[in-house]
Amino acid sequence: MRILITGASGCIGHYISEILIQETDYELYLLVRNPQKLQIDITTRPGVKVLQGDLANIKQFADLLKTIDIAVLVATVWGGEDTFEINVNKTIQLLNLLDPEKCQQVIYFSTASVLDRQNNLLKEAGTLGIDYIRSKYETLSRLPELAIAPKITVLFPTLVLGGDAQKPYSHLSAGLPDVTKWINIARFFKTEGSFHFIHGRDVAQVVKYLISSEDLNLSSFPTPDSRLSTPYVLGQKLITANQVIEEICRYLNKKIYFRIPLYSSLTNLFIVLFRIQMAEWDRFCLQYRYFTYKNIVNPSSFGLPNYCPTLSDALRIHGVRSKNLDV
Repeated sequence: MRILITGASGCIGHYISEILIQETDYELYLLVRNPQKLQIDITTRPGVKVLQGDLANIKQFADLLKTIDIAVLVATVWGGEDTFEINVNKTIQLLNLLDPEKCQQVIYFSTASVLDRQNNLLKEAGTLGIDYIRSKYETLSRLPELAIAPKITVLFPTLVLGGDAQKPYSHLSAGLPDVTKWINIARFFKTEGSFHFIHGRDVAQVVKYLISSEDLNLSSFPTPDSRLSTPYVLGQKLITANQVIEEICRYLNKKIYFRIPLYSSLTNLFIVLFRIQMAEWDRFCLQYRYFTYKNIVNPSSFGLPNYCPTLSDALRIHGVRSKNLDV
């Protein structure tokens, strides 16, 4: 079986490539712009090939794409003038180059930011979102038009953790070591909000399961568009903003003596008084606050062990020491 992985040199791409190299014998094709950024060992077994290139020139791989059995599309542009060209037009071009008769499955990575709390498309994501989010929204709206649409499984990761000495850090994980600095102030405030997160290794476990399983129970998960295969919102159980502060304080052995409510009305007052400039999407997120979803999926959903189910696990994995002097 031939599997194409785009964005193999990114955070999630590294975890997916690693698990498929180590735990399967599939023939893998890893598409990367710069092979030197691929930090995993691709020489541990035969059948792993690196394709140097990117989505901007995806047509050069047209002949190969017609032979692909499964495509895992992780590559994305986070911002800049090429965002829509790559995330929308070139992604659609790649999908059209796949043979609907030959290709058994496409796993396409979107983002949970385009969904509302009922797992339907969030219209504000398409109008107010940053370029990255709006490009994902637009791509998702165009997928049902494609001949290969019935083969597409859409993954919607929530906040992504991941990275180590051999893998690039996600944006969120890169900031975890600083938690000991801001928690000294944050522990004295209460606020509103909730979210989910998931580690790249847990994402990779789900992807491997979706590729290898022959008996998926797809009917138990709602889909934003009936013409697409079932989507999966990837995340661990919901955690509130206040629970985040409490769990970090327990982990670092810091006491909470009192907590001052910091609600949306007070936050808006600070924005006005201090003339804080905010993008429309940031202001929307500040008001929306509860980024939660239905039927969250992680390895435990399929009877597999979770690598990073809690925030304390995340802190430990990323080297934040669990003992600290209380002040």
